[in-house]
Amino acid sequence: MNQPLTTRQINARRLVAETIGTALLLVGVVGSGIMAQSLTDDIALALLANAIATGCTLYVIITILGPLSGAHFNPVVTLAFALRGDHPWPLTAAYIPLQVLGGIGGVLLCHLMFDLPVWQASTTARTGASQWLSEVFATLGLLFVIFGGLRSKPDAVPTLVALYITGAYWFTSSTSFANPAVTIARGFSDTFAGIDPSHIAGFIASQLVGLAVALPLTRWLFTPNGD
Repeated sequence: MNQPLTTRQINARRLVAETIGTALLLVGVVGSGIMAQSLTDDIALALLANAIATGCTLYVIITILGPLSGAHFNPVVTLAFALRGDHPWPLTAAYIPLQVLGGIGGVLLCHLMFDLPVWQASTTARTGASQWLSEVFATLGLLFVIFGGLRSKPDAVPTLVALYITGAYWFTSSTSFANPAVTIARGFSDTFAGIDPSHIAGFIASQLVGLAVALPLTRWLFTPNGD
């Protein structure tokens, strides 16, 4: 008869799931960008391929790994759950660095798969008020979708998040990073999905503003009456 897992074993699975999941997310983002850029000079077509591949990857990894770790794959999401009292702070402190490391690992794996220099620094400029505002909105929207989905139809959250990010690639000027781990990791790839490392701080600051706006809004909107 199988013995029940200890708390340490359960937490170890959670941490591994977050690391692997974030790595796979970056494989979807960066790998599809590299492939699209190698097949077409049409930026719109490349962005479409990048968006679809990212959305598909998100649906798969959230569905598979959600029962293990909650499928955050995003420090902003982890912080949001922790600040709502729904995720323990010791695990939060462990999740975030592993999400970042997993993301970087996914980028390096993409470079190996496409026979590119493994260590790179992006030269793609992504900065300015319009892009920062886009990141505030994209992050707010992502948290709105997650907490709204959990309130109304939890089983649909993988689909809702995948569809939202696929769409947000197109309706934000920043192409909706909405994720500090993704932002940092994409600084290590001088490819279609990259971001100049000197512009990372502005994106992350904007994502944290999105978190600050989303927390009271989603709590007010999605707390059941009487709770």
